[in-house]
Amino acid sequence: MANSATIGVQAMMLKDSFAEIGPFETLRKVSAIGYNAVEISQIPMTPDNVAELDRSRAELGMDIAALSVMLEKPEGRPGESLRNDFDKIVDDARRLDSKLLRIGMLPFPAMKSIEAVIDFAKETNGYAERLQEHGISLYYHNHHIEFAKFDGKYMLDIIAENSPAMGMEIDVHWVQRGGLDPVRTIEKYADRTAMIHLKDYRIGSMPEAAFDMMGSGDFSGFMQEFKNVVQFAEVGEGNLDFPAIIAAAEAAGARYMLVEQDELYGRTVWGALQTSHDNLVAMGFADRF
Repeated sequence: MANSATIGVQAMMLKDSFAEIGPFETLRKVSAIGYNAVEISQIPMTPDNVAELDRSRAELGMDIAALSVMLEKPEGRPGESLRNDFDKIVDDARRLDSKLLRIGMLPFPAMKSIEAVIDFAKETNGYAERLQEHGISLYYHNHHIEFAKFDGKYMLDIIAENSPAMGMEIDVHWVQRGGLDPVRTIEKYADRTAMIHLKDYRIGSMPEAAFDMMGSGDFSGFMQEFKNVVQFAEVGEGNLDFPAIIAAAEAAGARYMLVEQDELYGRTVWGALQTSHDNLVAMGFADRF
């Protein structure tokens, strides 16, 4: 029997709340819904924020499951890069007892060519090996772009082959959007996947404005809306088979399954997280929180 993985939250959803009321009060609200683990992302790792994250461990029992890092830091984005902040990243991970780090995406310039992808993978592999010396593992999180093919091979496989020390964090929505099956993809990377992103894939309904466009002769505007009905969704509110996904994740040895939703379509983050929580409980996963 596979060990059960902990269901937590990907904190990219919480960045506005972190800025508004701080990490501790934000994670108190997360805890009140029923989540007890969080993956930190897109949040400045200032001394105050790190201290509040540490406090949430002590006072709320919050598990800081993973921290986010970048290879290189783009302008205007919070976060830290392996190139420039390696020692601080290790110090923060030790203080927060986070054994897992994850790269959210390869740098945009690395998408230009197969050579650039390989250079990215080889450089990150070097950092993954250095991190292992500190008892920390590095993982790569996919979007859909990694399912582009170069000479018949997926970009994600090229990254995996050239970074054997780096694991995978499989995002099931982006796998689906990339045209692959989430369960089979989790199974493919079973030996190197510690984290899964739980994010549903919904086909929305056509907005009223689209039919107004068609009525006024703007057929290209109508077709743009037609193409854009693919949405992110709360877990259980879209079309993905989460009981099968979670079974595959646990069989693969995943330690964390993190709820994430890139767009909320007018809902609050708290309503969205509550819906995902309640739907996962209804599916029989109450003991994973």
